[in-house]
Formats: sequence, structure tokens, C-alpha cells
Amino acid sequence: MPATSPVHAFGGPTALFEYGGLRFLVDPTFDAPGDYPTPGGTLVKTAPSAITPAELGRIDVVLLSHDEHPDNLDTSGRALLADVPLTLTTPGAGQRLGGGAKGLADWESVRLDRPDGGVITVTGVPALHGPGPRELVEAFLGQVVGFVLTGEGLPTVYVSGDNASLDLVEEIAARFAPVDTAVLFAGAPRIPVVFDGAPIVLDSAQAAEAAKILDARRVVPVHYDSWAHFTEGRDELVASFTAAGLADRLDLGNRA
Repeated sequence: MPATSPVHAFGGPTALFEYGGLRFLVDPTFDAPGDYPTPGGTLVKTAPSAITPAELGRIDVVLLSHDEHPDNLDTSGRALLADVPLTLTTPGAGQRLGGGAKGLADWESVRLDRPDGGVITVTGVPALHGPGPRELVEAFLGQVVGFVLTGEGLPTVYVSGDNASLDLVEEIAARFAPVDTAVLFAGAPRIPVVFDGAPIVLDSAQAAEAAKILDARRVVPVHYDSWAHFTEGRDELVASFTAAGLADRLDLGNRA
């Protein structure tokens, strides 16, 4: 995936890209707008996906940050998993989903055969779905995983998942920076009854800071539209990256 290869964003966290000849889908969500009850309250989807599962074409691997929230995996997304050879996700989700799902612990890697005979390494990297100690956050909102993709002659790609911790971004950067493409989940989602309404994923300023930490050549933000609990959108992202002197690294041009 050269730096100019597109990451296609379809709304919410869902994105598609090709890497080393394989096609990767991130957090599949295709259900209609409406109310989606969760233990922490009802999430409201405000816009449809820009694509249907039938229009995606071949998917070789799903990168699923977690399976417990409908804004990251919905009913249509779950149905799609049955037709995908491999889903990489959290250890808990790997057990719950079964089939082709495999959980990755922090820093655990899998090697995938490339069509050209080479190998892609996908490493599960830590993510934290809210502010505070890991034990507390995971007790409320569950386990989340991010991913780093590497391969001989290929750029380094980071997919953050629903991560709110810049400290964890520092740990990932220590192992993998500079990153060629960072697919950063943003949007500053807030749920009033959870963590006093603090963002449970990066806000726009934090996304810009994460780009600096990773020394990312390109940042493709996702997870900032199509849901009412996302409190910062495109304008805030552009403003934050501009203020940080990183406007030239922000890639918003491949939204489907």
C-alpha cells in the first residue's frame, strides 16, 4: 500500500484498504440509521453507510477493534464475518465470535501469506476505550485492540481501534514509528453516564498529537461521523491538524 493508495471510509469506523495484495476491512457497520440500545445507554446512528456488504467485493481479513458495541460491529457486520476467512480481534471477541475469528493479545502477531509469495505481519497493539486505569476502563467498556501491519517492501500501517490513550500511542511508536499511514479513530465520542462524559476515543487535538507521536506520513481519520455520540467531526479535525502544523498529512479525500 503505497502512501498514495486509498483508504476508503464508509462512515463510522468502517474502512477498506488493500495491503500486500490482500483486502482488509475495518470494523464492519452497515445497519440503517436508528436507535441501538447498549448497557450504557442508547446509541443513535444518524446516517447510513456509504456502501452495502454486497458492494464490497472480496474481503480477505477483517480487523475488528471489538465486538461489544453496535457502532463498531452491528448485525450486518456480524453476518459478513461468516464469509470472511479471517477476523482479527480481541481475545474475548475471538472466543465469542468463533468461526474464523482469532484474538490477538497485546504485541501478539500473525503472519499472512501474500498473493505474491511474501508475508504480511499483523500485530495486535494495545488500545484503551476511555480515560483512566485499564482495569477500570475495561470493566465499563470492554477490551479493545489496535493493529500494526508490516511486511518486506511495504509501508507500516497503524489502525488504532477505539483508543483514547496517548500513553499507549507512545508505546506503539516506540516499536513501530515512523508510521506511513495511521488510520485513527477519532470523533471524541461521549456518553454522559460513562466517565463523567469524558471522551472515550481520541478527540481531534489528541488525534493530531498521536500523528506527531507516530511521525505518521499520512493520517486517515475514521469514527467521527454517522453517530450522535461523536461530538467532533471533520471541521474540528481540520482545525486541530492545521493548528498542529500537520494539515498536509491529513487525508480526508477518500471517503466513499
